[in-house]
Amino acid sequence: MKKVFFIVILSLSLICFADFTYAKTNEPVYTPISFQIEIQDWEAVNKIIPKYSLFTVIDVETGKSFNVQRRAGSRHADVQPLTREDTRIMKEIYDGNWSWKRRAVLILADENLIPASMHGMPHGAGSLPNGFCGHFCIHFMGSTTHRTGKADLSHHVMILKAAGKINEYMNNLPPSQLLNVLFVSIKNQDKGLVKKIAISNQKNIKKDLKKIKKIEAIQWTLPQIKKSGAFSLETEIPVEVNLFIKNRGRIRTKLSFTLVRTSPISPWKVNMDPLFSSIN
Repeated sequence: MKKVFFIVILSLSLICFADFTYAKTNEPVYTPISFQIEIQDWEAVNKIIPKYSLFTVIDVETGKSFNVQRRAGSRHADVQPLTREDTRIMKEIYDGNWSWKRRAVLILADENLIPASMHGMPHGAGSLPNGFCGHFCIHFMGSTTHRTGKADLSHHVMILKAAGKINEYMNNLPPSQLLNVLFVSIKNQDKGLVKKIAISNQKNIKKDLKKIKKIEAIQWTLPQIKKSGAFSLETEIPVEVNLFIKNRGRIRTKLSFTLVRTSPISPWKVNMDPLFSSIN
């Protein structure tokens, strides 16, 4: 009963205070619950949710939650929705379409509330009678992928978003790394994160930001560049971009992005106009 009550309260908090928590202040938000969000390394999480354990996944954006069972995974958790109803809720979170896009989530296991990142694509083996053909992956701080053995930047960004630390992270990135985070956010269709980084010379950037929904796939290559000077306020970075645009198909192009900041201690921002022009 305590767990159910907590999920309801947390879901309402996520929906009502998402902008407050992630966009407007670094001050703590006090809630009438005993659980505290705490980043935990994979080595610790691996013991908290051992193989065949049950826990709850809470989507940060929607506040919706569903139950899962961990089935496998040595450097991250391979999990399955517990029932057909859990599968239905998970698919609803992904707007009715299974997707590799990462989402920020919180894991509720016993009295642990752990920031994490999930994707929504069934793959590999699955054995529960849940209507989900395979399993999906949940990454935590320190997790790596099966294929590369390295941490996945997309998951890392979503873990920090779930922890409420994404602003601090992005505000301290150098230009090239910020560009990588921008493309990761576009790839995940996270307009909220893109909005934190993007600027435009156009009057209505909100209208232009809607264009990222047209991007069904994106790949990019950044050149090796010299580190920006400590006092520089503007820099340009050429990027090779491979886009797949809805109703248009593949576009290969080279775009030059201008990054600016208002002072040597201010965060960098990315002028998105070259990308917006390519999508038109």
